[in-house]
This record gives sequence, C-alpha cells and structure tokens, in this order.
Amino acid sequence: MAQRNWIAVASAEHARRGRDHKPLGFMQVGHGKLGPLKRVAAGDRVAYYAPATVFGGTDRLQSFVSIGIVRPGAPYEADMGNGFVPWRLDVAYAASRETPIAPLLDQLAFVENPRQWGYKFRFGLFDVPDADMMLIARAMKADLKALAL
Repeated sequence: MAQRNWIAVASAEHARRGRDHKPLGFMQVGHGKLGPLKRVAAGDRVAYYAPATVFGGTDRLQSFVSIGIVRPGAPYEADMGNGFVPWRLDVAYAASRETPIAPLLDQLAFVENPRQWGYKFRFGLFDVPDADMMLIARAMKADLKALAL
C-alpha cells in the first residue's frame, strides 16, 4: 500500500510532548480517540500543526512543530494519569525546526480557499499530497532522508 501523508492538529505543547518522548515518539489525535488512528498506517508520514502554544490558547502560533514517520504496530492505550487513557501510535520524528504556516499558504494544495485556509484543521487529522508534505518538510529543514522524501 502506498505511503500516505497526514497533518495532525494539536497544541505545540502536546505535539512537542509526543515528539520528545523517549525512547520513541508518539502521536495522539482527537483528544486520544482511536478512530482517526485506524486510518494511519506504518510508514505513513505525519506533520503536526499547532494553532496555539497550549491547549485552548489564543496566541496564534500557527506553526508546524514536528514531522516524522509512523512506526509499525497497532494503536495502543497509554495512561497519562487522572483517568486520561488516550490511544497512540509510535512515530520516529525527524530532526527539524518549527516553522510558521503563513509563508506556505499560497503553495499548499490542501488550501482550497486562502481566505479560509484554517478550515481543514478543524478535522484534527487529514491527508495531504506528497508535494505538500515535501514543502512542509523543506520549510522545517527536516531530515528528508529520514522521512523517505
């Protein structure tokens, strides 16, 4: 099956927690829901977009904060305390730099209407073409080899 590319949405704080987790990073979407993760397969690429620095924040960070490749394995639950047990997938994140989305808006194919460019992010997880993932990876100065790009 062909490798797919995904944009996941989370606060920068949450995306960084997944990126920086050791020994391997992870992804969670939709406040820990299983359903969206079932669409993602090992070998798929994922880039995290953060509208804000913290969950519910209003700072308008509007940046890509991490990018990586989903590792083999089924979704699993992880106890984060206080009764929160979200579903996760393991991700090998590539070395990269956080980068704002604004300079890329005119070039991203998934942006159908530049005036309403943020609409798609409401879904929390959506797929994008290879060219968009390459554009994002280059803007993030990501390790393209690690991403098989």
